[in-house]
Amino acid sequence: MQITSEFWRNKRVLLTGHTGFKGTWLALWLQRLGANVTGVSLNPITTPNLFTLARIAEELDSRFCDVRDYEKLKSIVDQVQPEIVFHLAAQPLVRNSYHDPLTNFSTNVMGTTNLLESLRNLDSVNVAVIVTTDKVYRNFEHSYPYRETDELGGHDPYSASKAASEIVVASYRNAFLATQGVAVATARAGNVIGGGDWSEDRLIPDAVRAWQKDKPLKIRNPNAIRPWQHVLEPLAGYLQLVEKLWTNPELAGAFNFGSETSEIATVGKVVELAKISYGGDVIYHDTEDNLHEAGILTLEIVKARLLLGFTPRWGLTETVNRTMSWYQRQYKGGDARSLCLAEISDYETIL
Repeated sequence: MQITSEFWRNKRVLLTGHTGFKGTWLALWLQRLGANVTGVSLNPITTPNLFTLARIAEELDSRFCDVRDYEKLKSIVDQVQPEIVFHLAAQPLVRNSYHDPLTNFSTNVMGTTNLLESLRNLDSVNVAVIVTTDKVYRNFEHSYPYRETDELGGHDPYSASKAASEIVVASYRNAFLATQGVAVATARAGNVIGGGDWSEDRLIPDAVRAWQKDKPLKIRNPNAIRPWQHVLEPLAGYLQLVEKLWTNPELAGAFNFGSETSEIATVGKVVELAKISYGGDVIYHDTEDNLHEAGILTLEIVKARLLLGFTPRWGLTETVNRTMSWYQRQYKGGDARSLCLAEISDYETIL
């Protein structure tokens, strides 16, 4: 399914989490498509950060608001009168959720609830995509990929909070928003990599930070298996999902967005590909904190393929090479915005 600028041009879009890694990339793509975007988020939490380096605020109505503040969030929604909503604002890190579970749950569950409540009785909105995660599934460490009908769950607070938000979304869809004429979907994406992520405790940002300082990257679980994908892959899926739901609201529900089964890989394999592309040393070691993390997690994407025409375009090797090249070029003085736009242009040529 093609992503068309004709559809997006002048659409009023509300994007929460627009200062984050994925949110910044999506904001830039929406700007490129001609949408009128209003961003709602906290200030960027890392230094450096892609939101600032890519100068996103220059062409976007940027509002700084904690999604846990219902009154302020609703006031912004009422002012903007969005036609389309993307909800990416979240506490996005598994290990952070162990250290501060209260903020994790209040942001991911009540933040989502506040947004959905803000959309209730709002005449302007037609489609809302609530981004969750592949970690919403109760993970039995099976070798087969999870599908949208599988049981929800979550051992760690992050996974549990996202599974809980899925239940909240389903409740609002069934009890309020479907009869209001709003198509509400959840998007469950796999592990995302790409240029411009400087988050803590993420594989590629940790590698880049270490290797730029000529230090070895320390890896705690090289055998963990994940559905790795370039950041533009799920974002393309979200855009395709909105276009489909605009004319087919009956398809509202949960959608997985992940890599092809043949491209699923261990942490160790991704590290070795990154090392070849970028250069640097790696140390494998055991962690002492004993925080639980899933050993194997994969997604089935048949539903998105059949209903949306979603097909991953870049395999694992190209994804890692493009990601490491982005960091190398930016570190040597390349303009982050131009690097991102070039990547989007490359991706659009194969859609």
